[in-house]
Amino acid sequence: MATKAGDNPDSLMTLTTVFCLRNLRRTMCYQGPLNKLCLRSDIFLPSEICDKLVNTYMELVHTDSNFEPEESFFQLFSDPRSTRLTRVQLREDFVRDRDLEAIRKQDLIELHLTYCNGLSSRSLKTLACFRDTLVSLCLFGCSNIFYKKGGAPLACNESTEDEEEEESPASRQALETDFSFQGFNRLRLLNLGGLPDEVDAEALLRPLRCVTSLDLSNVHLLGTAFLAQWKDRLASLVLYNVDLSEELIGTVLELAHLRHLDISQESMRVTKFKMTRKILTAVVQRLPHLVSLDISGHIMLDNCTVPHFEEAMGRPRWLSCQIGFSAPPQVTGSKNEEQVLNAIEAYTEFRPELAHRAINQLFDIARIQHCNQLLRALQLVIGALKCHKYDKSIQVTGSAALFYLTNTEYRSDQSVLLRRQVIQVVLNGMEQYQEVTVQRNCCLTLCNFSIPEELEFQYRRVNQLLLKILEPARQDESIQRIAVHLCNALVCQVDNHHKEAVGKMGFVKTMLNLIQKKLLDRMCDQVMEFSWSALWNITDETPDNCQMFLNCRGMTLFLDCLKEFPDKQELHRNMLGLLGNVAEVKALRPQLLTPQFISVFSNLLDSKADGIEVSYNACGVLSHIMFDGPEVWAMQEPRRELVMDKMWEAIRSWDVSSRRNINYRSFEPILRLLPQSISPVSQHWATWALFNLVSVYPSKYCPLLIKEGGITLLEKVLELESSHPETKDMAR
Repeated sequence: MATKAGDNPDSLMTLTTVFCLRNLRRTMCYQGPLNKLCLRSDIFLPSEICDKLVNTYMELVHTDSNFEPEESFFQLFSDPRSTRLTRVQLREDFVRDRDLEAIRKQDLIELHLTYCNGLSSRSLKTLACFRDTLVSLCLFGCSNIFYKKGGAPLACNESTEDEEEEESPASRQALETDFSFQGFNRLRLLNLGGLPDEVDAEALLRPLRCVTSLDLSNVHLLGTAFLAQWKDRLASLVLYNVDLSEELIGTVLELAHLRHLDISQESMRVTKFKMTRKILTAVVQRLPHLVSLDISGHIMLDNCTVPHFEEAMGRPRWLSCQIGFSAPPQVTGSKNEEQVLNAIEAYTEFRPELAHRAINQLFDIARIQHCNQLLRALQLVIGALKCHKYDKSIQVTGSAALFYLTNTEYRSDQSVLLRRQVIQVVLNGMEQYQEVTVQRNCCLTLCNFSIPEELEFQYRRVNQLLLKILEPARQDESIQRIAVHLCNALVCQVDNHHKEAVGKMGFVKTMLNLIQKKLLDRMCDQVMEFSWSALWNITDETPDNCQMFLNCRGMTLFLDCLKEFPDKQELHRNMLGLLGNVAEVKALRPQLLTPQFISVFSNLLDSKADGIEVSYNACGVLSHIMFDGPEVWAMQEPRRELVMDKMWEAIRSWDVSSRRNINYRSFEPILRLLPQSISPVSQHWATWALFNLVSVYPSKYCPLLIKEGGITLLEKVLELESSHPETKDMAR
């Protein structure tokens, strides 16, 4: 059997790691003094496990809203005698100075800090603790790490309990001047992308003798000659958005061991430097080991190409290319799907502006053409949305691309696991952005899934998000329509405990608020009809939600809608279906037993709207009320006998072979009306309902009738003298 895209299950290591992180107090830890999380004394964790724990923890913090961060999590790794950390990747403002200080005794080999704007120069002091072991260091986008906080910086072994100082922002005026890479003798890979202009890059980097990979994206270089100190060893140099000059290019050409060179820039960036044929020729000739060259964003004339790789480059495009030389080229660009996917892969982590443009190109491919590398495309877009949860442009284009990549055309090739990953990043976007475009894209993408089945693993979360979207009094009409449709689908064909949980979230009140708004606008549209349909579904065999409907003035809105929209058949069917659910709850039926409501139900028996559905549902409501007996009928008008006569007349007018616009999960509310002599008309309505369903839809409803004991109850109908002959014939 062919496997579907993304069909590989999570490893046991991954599953175990996630379980432990969600249940720290039940697995590895205990609650110490002052509610501090402490590692159990009998535990020793090797680096393979510790690295996985920390890196998975960071991913859960940023991608799972149900995951609760632990204030003292990093303190668990403070003692290298019980835990060993070697490779750690931390990102975003969530990371604080005290977190890094907690692991200062570890022998870190790799430390990647990306967009950690919560770090101040206190963390530079901590970095010095890793100087003997660190091989790879990334400080990309850590814009505040070279600045002091309001108070004096702490040494590596000083207390970190000063919460007031911890929370104070770094001051842009208090530049840290004492830090140096002196002693980082093992450091080979260094990323200083986004280094503040005030920091002297040359002075900072000069002590490093053994660097083989250097990323200086968006760094202001006062001088360039210092780069030549690595001419015998530097293999990778990234100078994205660095002001290029002839002097800098001259220095770069001295780096004869370079295998990767990136001198690209943002396409809209204003620069005096122009890429010429002479420069490209010099690069090819002077850097013989070069495997890839990124010159994207530079403005070049058509004739400014080098003959040996003119064909590989193609015409200059917005993303230009990574040009292969001795090896087969890997080109990034907008020419075809392969180039676009290469671009997303190459630029997602550190250049979201370029990744955004590439994802936009992928969106067009999936929408207009056909995506041939579906698994790779989905994984790259999911990765970009996770990586840039707080980047609105990525969220807009990524969610739009996901809508087309998960539609019917591609669905059969996608695994359960992959589709769940899509759902999770879509929900992340909905949580983070209340902006119209993101919300619409996310809601539309969810519509590509089987509801409620595929969303059940995130059932509570998705309902909360949809209700939040519907809260504002005035919402974008298209989003409102999609969100109400999703809400309706989510409460259809689910267990009662799901319905009860959603009811407690405020589902019933939200739907009634939408109905109230539409009434004020005198508009009966899809939102109005979906809202009543959703209330019908959520009250099915759920008494608490029926009670909420009555408590929130639901019956008043029912009467108002009947009066305002007398010819809206679909609306009438949905409203009567809902009231049938309310009528099934014995404790609530007295609230329906008023002259006004009984007269309305009685009049609706004559309705021909939606075939027999409105008349059938109105008769169902009255059948349950009649079942309580004549003693509860305290009103003078309308008289009970006259209403029952109308019920008989209505039932006799229905075609028993009618195909139905209704779906029963259980016959229990109908079956309870069978073996009784209090209200023969109620018994007849119930028997007619069963006869119609099992004869028109035998494969679906015959097993249900047998399963719920309906045969025995029908036999009792035949035994009762009070049963009407027509009822007995139908029961037989």
